[in-house]
Amino acid sequence: MTNPIKSSDTLAHLFQKNRRWAESMIEQDADFFRKLAAQQSPQYLWIGCSDSRVPANEIVDLLPGELFVHRNVANVVCHSDLNCLSVLQFAIDVLKVKHVIVSGHYGCSGVHAAMTGRRVGLADNWLRHVQDVHQKHGRYFGDVIPKGEQLDRLCELNVIEQVGNVCQTTLVQDAWERGQDLTIHSWIYGIKDGLLR
Repeated sequence: MTNPIKSSDTLAHLFQKNRRWAESMIEQDADFFRKLAAQQSPQYLWIGCSDSRVPANEIVDLLPGELFVHRNVANVVCHSDLNCLSVLQFAIDVLKVKHVIVSGHYGCSGVHAAMTGRRVGLADNWLRHVQDVHQKHGRYFGDVIPKGEQLDRLCELNVIEQVGNVCQTTLVQDAWERGQDLTIHSWIYGIKDGLLR
């Protein structure tokens, strides 16, 4: 029988990893943290899934300060989600980002739960938005899309629908009306190959 790991031991390991990371950043650029502390000026807002296998900064190889990030289960953008809308407003009006990227990923367990109707608890309420996407495009899932591809197609459709939701916000509409340089993108990440599409 092995001894259980104390939670404090696990956390100590994270602090050790943080120190090593900070040291490596200083080795690469002695002024890195001084510059980072001065101001953030990202060109991009990333709206993505909370999935731990999809670390936004890492998969686009950007350093801290270069990507403003909002994450939630299944990368949903909802007109009543004040958290997401606050991030979007701050990114557009304060940081003046030029690109909003909505990125989903293949094999999303939130999208899978919505597609199959599997109950996951409180998140069922949130995933109702993805179920709406599935129902909206339901005719494609019967005979048109093979069973083995349906989850991937719904992941893609969900990203497209969320981009539409971003574009319909008054925040984006107002930015475009005043001539602000702002482009909305729909991307999807392949966990099996590490590539964005």
